[in-house]
Amino acid sequence: MEKKTPLYDRHLQYKGKMVPFAGYLLPVQYETGVIKEHMAVRTMAGLFDVSHMGEVTFTGKDAKNNIQRLVTNDCSKMVDGQVKYSPMCNENGGVVDDLLIYRKNEDSYLVVVNAANRHKDVEWMKAHLSGEVEFKDISEEVAQLALQGPASKEILEKLSDPSKLPVKYYTFTDPVSVAGIPCLVSRTGYTGEDGYELYCKPEESGKLWDALMEAGN
Repeated sequence: MEKKTPLYDRHLQYKGKMVPFAGYLLPVQYETGVIKEHMAVRTMAGLFDVSHMGEVTFTGKDAKNNIQRLVTNDCSKMVDGQVKYSPMCNENGGVVDDLLIYRKNEDSYLVVVNAANRHKDVEWMKAHLSGEVEFKDISEEVAQLALQGPASKEILEKLSDPSKLPVKYYTFTDPVSVAGIPCLVSRTGYTGEDGYELYCKPEESGKLWDALMEAGN
């Protein structure tokens, strides 16, 4: 039985064609069709529900060392508010998953994993923990929306203090009040356009979705 994201009802409202993906029911397209949706992201902005992604945290004095041991990219020189992309490999060099690593401070990291690999990733990470570190899977406590496209900055600035938004690509600010909702906002994305990813509590994701849709119209 596939799960539903907190935004499932919004997808039905916009007549999304729901299909199974990574254990969730997600919209493969809306009634506008994929060509118009693609062009909207390229020329204006598009809003994506990526709440199916997994999120885990590493906290404690050995958090950084654990991150450094798990991934292939060098995370030892990351600064607070930086995001880094990296594969996570097994002992034979095979890829377990590709991750986004968010450094909140030296003792606190958020790691975003792919939905299809979430449970495998969690077990792999837990099996390789060492030292003083607390590891938590917080995936059920987080909703994630991606606002992507050249108009994304203008839209987000209508709903937040522009001075609080991350300026550089692959950086983040936490928290940022977006339409009155506390969010972690990162300047990241997978569309090839400028954009943001916003993390909030699941129960507030519908309100955030509505505010972003209204600001973009």
